[in-house]
Amino acid sequence: MDFNVKRFAADAGTFLSRAVQFTEEKLGQAEKTELDAHLENLLTRAECTKHWTEKILKQTEVLLQPNPNVRIEEFFYEKLDKKAPTRMNNHELLGQAMIDSGNEFGPGTAYGNALVKCGETEKQIGGAEREFIQSSAINFLTPFRNFLEGDFKTILKERKLLQNKRLDLDAAKTKLKKAKMAEARVAAEQDLKMTQSEFDRQAEITRLLLEGVSSTHAHHLRCLNDFVEAQTTYYAQSYQYMVDLQKQLGSFPSTFSSNNNQASMIGGASVSVPTLPVSTALSGIGGRSSSGFSELLSSGGSRKARVLYDYDAAGSSELSLLADEVITVSSVPGMDSDWLMGERGNQKGKVPITYLELLN
Repeated sequence: MDFNVKRFAADAGTFLSRAVQFTEEKLGQAEKTELDAHLENLLTRAECTKHWTEKILKQTEVLLQPNPNVRIEEFFYEKLDKKAPTRMNNHELLGQAMIDSGNEFGPGTAYGNALVKCGETEKQIGGAEREFIQSSAINFLTPFRNFLEGDFKTILKERKLLQNKRLDLDAAKTKLKKAKMAEARVAAEQDLKMTQSEFDRQAEITRLLLEGVSSTHAHHLRCLNDFVEAQTTYYAQSYQYMVDLQKQLGSFPSTFSSNNNQASMIGGASVSVPTLPVSTALSGIGGRSSSGFSELLSSGGSRKARVLYDYDAAGSSELSLLADEVITVSSVPGMDSDWLMGERGNQKGKVPITYLELLN
């Protein structure tokens, strides 16, 4: 019991001594031992590393999970050491909605079939996104968190000890200056020698920890490379999925897309969405060849053609069409092979081949 009382009294005395020293320094009534320039630079770099690591970590979390409520929920599950419930991401939700609607409209129709295929691709992209997020969390976010919650907290702890040792050292210096009696000066000199030794030792410990920040930078560089590689894989997979989808849908969606782009540029007409038999919509070039389009394109002549479904011209160079009407079509040198020149009376303009059926 007496030992605990003495220890408490000693700790209280040390705390009071530090408080007095700190206050007198702030008031300019006491000198302060300055850290060497190298150590100060290391401390500044560590603070800078901490600041930007926190910022990058936060913004990466926002990138991977834009919903703040979900981020908070995942944070609590992580702290409770429990697995967060699996939920569909936005790509997967969109994909499922497309698949359900496509099945409702009928997978035997062009629109329904396209919706199902688009939905399946969106779900593939959603799966790639899930893998990207998981990889980034393990190889990028976790090392950044480990630095902030581990190494940097250790640095803060040792830096605080260094601050206390520095206050003890300066208090011992002040005590020596104020000592008048020889005996008091001897005791003060011994105290100064001990506090100087403790300060030097703590400064060395802190310096070694701070120099380790260079290793942290090297490690975070490797993590950054892993993050970029994960992003590259994700974007490459997503691109390939979309390219494969375009191939599955055939030439009709590409024509439709190009018309939409032209319409958006002129701010005018839009393209209607017809209902095509799947075999017609996905037949592509091969289907047209069997119907005589290849001969027409190569001969440069003209033929009668029946319009399969409505088409709204996207510009003055095109001709609007009505389903089941019959027009005259001809090939023009230099024109895109997906288009023909159509004529209806005095009206003339480009028409897409995929909207036509040649007549005998």
